[in-house]
Amino acid sequence: MSTTLALASVVGAVSLATAAPASAASYHCTTSSASVDDPAYSGPLTDNYDFKVTLCAKRVSGVTYAYAKASWDGAVWFVNQTDLLDAARFHLEIKKSVSGTDPVVKSANSYGIEYKLEHGNTAGNGSFTTPVLKYTAGSGRYLADGTIQLDWNNDGKGYRTTSFSASPVV
Repeated sequence: MSTTLALASVVGAVSLATAAPASAASYHCTTSSASVDDPAYSGPLTDNYDFKVTLCAKRVSGVTYAYAKASWDGAVWFVNQTDLLDAARFHLEIKKSVSGTDPVVKSANSYGIEYKLEHGNTAGNGSFTTPVLKYTAGSGRYLADGTIQLDWNNDGKGYRTTSFSASPVV
């Protein structure tokens, strides 16, 4: 067997071994952004978290999967400032797509985002990905939706919610 033919056989075998199964659906995602201001600070320095959130959903054999990835540009002076927030979470939902308001069929809060917001890289930037939320769906179509909820330190107002664009319907 020639070297070229042997190499082509190996490359072909590798391509087949790494191909995704035909039944595995891809995630359908939507990305949107929002800027969130620290309500306790009104000085001359920048104090916003500029969020970019991608909400994704897929459906495989009657099961809907959803997750979110948030990334942000924060103020440099936010780095290692553990007194900025009393709490933070990403609230992820799977909703059934219907005419009118889409009902939530499953939801979960991910609290690991607070640590990441308060300990971004040296430029104040960071990212967080939620765990995958899974729902055994009946008939119909479903989507992922989500919000970032920030409870700013000592303001007494609890969580303030920032919404993002939902995923495409799957």
